[in-house]
Amino acid sequence: MSTSSFVLATANPDKARELRAILGEAMGRDVRLLGRPAEVPEVDETGSTLEENARLKAVALVEATGIAAIADDTGLEVAALGGAPGVYSSRYAGEQATYADNVAKLLAELGGSTDRRARFTTVALARFPDGSEVVATGIVDGEIALSAVGASGFGYDPVFVPTEGDGRTFAEMSPEEKHALSHRGRAFRALAELLAAGLPAPAAGPGRPAP
Repeated sequence: MSTSSFVLATANPDKARELRAILGEAMGRDVRLLGRPAEVPEVDETGSTLEENARLKAVALVEATGIAAIADDTGLEVAALGGAPGVYSSRYAGEQATYADNVAKLLAELGGSTDRRARFTTVALARFPDGSEVVATGIVDGEIALSAVGASGFGYDPVFVPTEGDGRTFAEMSPEEKHALSHRGRAFRALAELLAAGLPAPAAGPGRPAP
């Protein structure tokens, strides 16, 4: 199940940058990571789980390019919000929401809640032209900060403080520090290991519920 080239399904340039950094280190120089062709339209994320959305994106890119594709979907589950925003994390404040819009809504919904527990889950999926695939999951627990702190990263990084860190948000960390701890780093390192071993992974579910 090995291949020398993959097309990245994401249309998000920030995420593509992270994936290249993580996968480039994990998979080595012999693997080419190709950018999503500009003519391929964005895929509607109509799945009810992270895995379903990742598969929708990967399948669309394989069909459009004929090349093996790598896709992912990420959800932030917040305990006090019953697991929201979950699968809707990227569009929590609306279909055209900016990162700042989503963060602002999250903080407003939490208000002064003392329960700030949260979990990030990423499902990473590699899909091949023959219909086979490899799936891996990465999870990191943490808390939502009272306000946004830090200028690095993207998405909810300014308000997510990983439990295994030193009290800083992801947005206060260098890319290398973040990748070492993050859900996306864990998911794609696991995916790279499975691809290198040529072994299929068990199907990943929608992610564990928030603590």
